[in-house]
Amino acid sequence: MAGLKSGSPTPQDITVHSQSRVLEITFTDGVTYRIPFELMRVYSPSAEVMGHGRGQEVLQTGKREVDLVSLEPIGNYAVQPTFSDGHESGIFSWDYLYFLGSQQDKLWAEYTERLQREGVDRDTPMPALKRHGHGHH
Repeated sequence: MAGLKSGSPTPQDITVHSQSRVLEITFTDGVTYRIPFELMRVYSPSAEVMGHGRGQEVLQTGKREVDLVSLEPIGNYAVQPTFSDGHESGIFSWDYLYFLGSQQDKLWAEYTERLQREGVDRDTPMPALKRHGHGHH
């Protein structure tokens, strides 16, 4: 993963708002973003969501009600959230959080477009994860 570009803004303050389900981040350049948990979850930078290359992204649905259970710092460059649906493999670098915050309108629009294209909506439950190697539940 790319290291921080020197001089790129880093968070001064991160607040988890459980009631409104947003992560509020104030960056050193003075900008504050309120990033919905749902957006973070849908755009999680993990293999599980992003796939392994363009066009392999797994469309995430049914995440409107997702909560942020915990937020673990990773070094001093990223955080790793655990979401209430069990997803915890996304490592959000400061750059990526800044990107999510600054581009959220565009990202929501892209998400909505993908949902329409695939004929589902935000609240369609995700198909159960296929667990490999276990024939029974």
